Parts: sequence; structure tokens; C-alpha cells
Amino acid sequence: NVVISYAPKILVGHAGSGLHVHTRLMKDDKNVMVENGKLSDMEKKVIAGYLTLSPSLTALGNTVPLSFIRLVPHQEAPTNICWGDRNRSVLVRVPLGWLGINNMAADANKCEPDNYLDLSGNQTVEFRSPDGSANIHLLMAGLIVAAQHGIEMEGAMELAKKLYVDVNIFSTQNKELQSKLPQLPASCWEASDCFLKDREIYEKDGVFPPMVIDGLAKILKSYDDKDLSERFYGKGDEIQ
Repeated sequence: NVVISYAPKILVGHAGSGLHVHTRLMKDDKNVMVENGKLSDMEKKVIAGYLTLSPSLTALGNTVPLSFIRLVPHQEAPTNICWGDRNRSVLVRVPLGWLGINNMAADANKCEPDNYLDLSGNQTVEFRSPDGSANIHLLMAGLIVAAQHGIEMEGAMELAKKLYVDVNIFSTQNKELQSKLPQLPASCWEASDCFLKDREIYEKDGVFPPMVIDGLAKILKSYDDKDLSERFYGKGDEIQ
């Protein structure tokens, strides 16, 4: 007699239910995200691609109005377009547990031979905005499009540097920083607009047919939820 729900938001004032996606960038069976024990420039370009297309990726990963009730401050969900290390207030998070793990093993086992496995290939990058409403196949395709776009786009490294944060952007003392960062869409209506604006990138190489883009945009617009998040913010009974 337990009810199971994958709804993005169930109880107001509590964290919602997200669908975080971890990705790795591989070449010749090797993880190229890590270089000399640090995040590689190539991976920073991928992150720049994720950040650039993140507004339109909500059209694939956040597909119902309730999705945007989840994407509000102080609820363990991203609202601003930024990235960081081990930082749960950002959109793209780099869990650095695998970097330098061999050094940790050597420190803990000083009497043992230094024949530890190199586990840096397990390093991932986490995209944190999607939820259970995601059109999962199209979301995966969209993330690949975004990764390639980041690798190819001009100024990717500069963008990655500009949008990196190392603090909790929702803390009171960081309010000014948060106000300067770009924001994710606040409704399906906005997500649809962003998706249509970026359509040439998604249509490149025939990955997303025009019919799919037009059809998804039409569905998102049909909810007519413009300003939904702003209208209902903090109104628990009405959201419920």
C-alpha cells in the first residue's frame, strides 16, 4: 500500500526527485576527461557545451510544468547555469573522488608495493537538471550533441572559466554572485523557446529531425505554463 511516484516535486519545502546523468568522454577506450591527475581541457570544453545548451536541454529533461517547481533555490536542485567540483548547488558537478585516488592508496598503505590500479578512468561529470519526466532517449542524444558542440565551439575554455564557482551559490553571502549567473528556464513555455532557438545545433548532422523539434516544442507550449514557477513559488497548498 505504498504509492510510488517519479514526479519531479512531491512535497513543497523538500528536495524534489531528479534524474542526474553521469557522463564520461572516451577515446580509444581511454577516459580523456583526466590529464595529469586533473580535469582535462577537453572535458572543460564538454562542460562548456552542456552549459551553453542547458536551457534547451530542459525541453528534453524537464518536460512537465511540475519540473520547474522542482528547479527552485535551496531545494538541492540547480537553478543557475554554472559548474563546480563537489558542489551540489551547481548545474554541472564534477565529483572528484577518482582524481588522485592512487596517491591516497599509497599514503594509506606505505608498506605495500606501489602497484595500485589506475582508477582515474572512472571519473565522470554529472548533469543535474533532468527529472523523471525526461524523454530519456532524446535527452541522451541531446547531451551528446551538447558535448560535441562544446568541443567545436569558439571560446569554450573562456566560458568554462567564467561559469566556474567554488561556493554554495544559494548561501546568503553569495547572493550577488548568484544574481550574475545565467538562469535555467522557469517553465515548459520557456524551455520550448530555448529549444527552438538552438534547433540548428540539434539538427546538425541529422541527429534531431525538424519534425521532432517542432512536435516537442508544440507539446511544451500546450501546457501554457508561462510564469508558473514565479506564480506558485512558496504556495504549498496550491502546488499540491
